[in-house]
Amino acid sequence: PIPYILADSLDLNAKGVILQAFEMFRLKTCVDFKPYEGEKTYLKFEKLDGCWSYVGDLQTGQTVSIGDRCDYKYLVQHEVLHALGFYHEQSRTDRDDYVQIWWDQIIEGYAYAFDKHNDSYLLDLNTPYDYESVLHYGPYSFNINSNISSITTKIPKFNGIIGQRLDLSRIDSLELNKLYGCSSSLTLLDQCTFENINICGMVQGEQDDDDWGHTLGKPGNEDHTLLGHCKDGGYFMHLDTRTGNASQSALLESRVFYPKRKEKCLQFFYKLNGSPQDKLVIWVKMDDGTGNVRKMIKLHTIKGESFSNIAFNIQTKFRYAFQGIKGDPASSGGGITIDDISLTETKCPTSVWHIRNFSTAFNSTSRGDFISSPVFYSSEGYGFELRLYPHGRATSSYVNYMGITFHLCSSENDGLLEWPAGNRQVILTVLDQDPEVAQRMSLSLSFTTNPNQRVYEKNDTLQWDKPSITGSFSSSCNCYVGPGAGWNSFLTHSEMHWKNFLKNDDLFIFADFEGINIYLSLDPHAHLCGSSSTLWEVMFEVSCDLLEDPTAPPPLILFSHRSGLSDIKPFSWKTLEDIFSHPILYGSPLVEHGGEEAGWRLRFCSPRVGGGKGRGATKLRKGISFHFYCSSEVHTAPKAKQILG
Repeated sequence: PIPYILADSLDLNAKGVILQAFEMFRLKTCVDFKPYEGEKTYLKFEKLDGCWSYVGDLQTGQTVSIGDRCDYKYLVQHEVLHALGFYHEQSRTDRDDYVQIWWDQIIEGYAYAFDKHNDSYLLDLNTPYDYESVLHYGPYSFNINSNISSITTKIPKFNGIIGQRLDLSRIDSLELNKLYGCSSSLTLLDQCTFENINICGMVQGEQDDDDWGHTLGKPGNEDHTLLGHCKDGGYFMHLDTRTGNASQSALLESRVFYPKRKEKCLQFFYKLNGSPQDKLVIWVKMDDGTGNVRKMIKLHTIKGESFSNIAFNIQTKFRYAFQGIKGDPASSGGGITIDDISLTETKCPTSVWHIRNFSTAFNSTSRGDFISSPVFYSSEGYGFELRLYPHGRATSSYVNYMGITFHLCSSENDGLLEWPAGNRQVILTVLDQDPEVAQRMSLSLSFTTNPNQRVYEKNDTLQWDKPSITGSFSSSCNCYVGPGAGWNSFLTHSEMHWKNFLKNDDLFIFADFEGINIYLSLDPHAHLCGSSSTLWEVMFEVSCDLLEDPTAPPPLILFSHRSGLSDIKPFSWKTLEDIFSHPILYGSPLVEHGGEEAGWRLRFCSPRVGGGKGRGATKLRKGISFHFYCSSEVHTAPKAKQILG
């Protein structure tokens, strides 16, 4: 792994974006990153003037500048690729076959940025010229006149694609793997489109009542991968629920996996168009302690028609499985379908907004009109909604762009949460529905809430205070909706159709609202606590409706100085950070042991002085207790367990 340092000068949002970029490198390539431990070679990310990096390994440690307005995933990827040895795409020896440089339109002093390098200096690694590269300049880079291009493409349709701000392209990833002599993703465990007859090594259950069928789509019942566009392609797995008896089931199991990281994210597309009583149940089958993969854990029960996004934790060998259960064959008009499965060792998005019939919404709205999402909940319990402006916000100067805003919403949790809700990162991602996960180029943007930010033209009101204070009542959610923040240039109308953002007229937007430290905790190499600190863990091994109902508000973790429940005084996360003088690693769902032991985990650090008897350890001994609030019940957790330091 490549050692890195995140300098204190970086904005909080930039730190989160850099970690997100690392996760995309791990998903799409074999390149990994780890915190610096005294190595000779390393990358130091700092906030300097602009976005820049040296090219290649300087062998002495080197700076990557993530300055003002550089905290975008694609820009971080761009600069990291430079550090890893890559020049701009338009610097290739053969670039004149593909683009035209308009030298008289380039700002004086910046012509060097368009220099072409020969083969001895820049290798193309036997890959074709890549208009989609995240390292390619856009048409108006360093231009004198904002309306005249400094670079154009020989194939005109690519003029709107060069300089893309989405993600690493397929060829970017290919070249990186070639240069570093490897080929596999570090975090992609499985993906399957069911186009091959071996169905990706999946096996039918032996003790069930029926089998899943490997089915070729037809008009009116197309697959998700190819949407019926291929005459001899477009397969999916299907369970016909029109035959047999109610409660009969069919089990489809994956091959066995040997994980490297604990966190997992299972995503797939599905349809339930049979009886309303039909069910799709997702299981994990894990090592029972004897080496046999046979201990079953139920992850989720699905009804409806959509896209599923299931997070779970496991580090022993395992399979995942789909169980289709027939409801009422007499009233069934079809069955259960699954397609385009992916399993990654990454963090799942917290919330998924599925916008159906998007073209209808697009054609029936005008500039300034918006579509509201349902109310979602963060892992801490904050309610929020999104507003998508298909033709842009009324106040926006951008043309042919969609806009989007994030709004906090009031909920029953507000009396227990920290206000203002500052130093939390909003991440919004439009899903590229390409069936090949490593080739997706999803748009992902983020910002971090400033606890001191004021509402526009209301200097006496904090932007991220309780929505009941800052916002207005909305009958659509029966809640108060706070003022919004977001982007006027979220996604262009042309980008909507360039990649697979729209499929079956469905648009998916992922939304996260989390403390930055949750991303630090995901780095498999990261030291969760410094060398002078102790890492503690509290396990809440209690059942919670959230595990069955993903739309329910998440449980809350409370803290008190007293052991009894009669006078619980909840600490906010910030209060705990003040007590321990160290960031809190926010609570995360635990679906690791399964059954009645499923629950939540909290990890945090405290200073360690004099062999572990410092202030943090003393504070713990004086009686801070941890409580778990879920389904209107309060559960007291065991004492914090020291696990490192």
